[in-house]
Amino acid sequence: MKIHEISDLLLYCAAVNYAILFVWFAAFAFTHDGLHRLHKRWFRLSVESFDTLHYAGMSVYKIGILLLNLVPGIVLHFSS
Repeated sequence: MKIHEISDLLLYCAAVNYAILFVWFAAFAFTHDGLHRLHKRWFRLSVESFDTLHYAGMSVYKIGILLLNLVPGIVLHFSS
């Protein structure tokens, strides 16, 4: 694979991962109570801890997208 192809692949992966993050946020925002009831059956979670876990998970996922897909893709794009 050429550097340009790898750069395009990384940027495509970043777009797909951001779409997944958007779907996660939309599901969390619009079906919050239903998701909380579902998870409450399995775990003892208060609303605050449920919100904290999801917010932290989305933050870690977003940082992972930035560090593993977006930054290397941009660097390879400008270096070629």
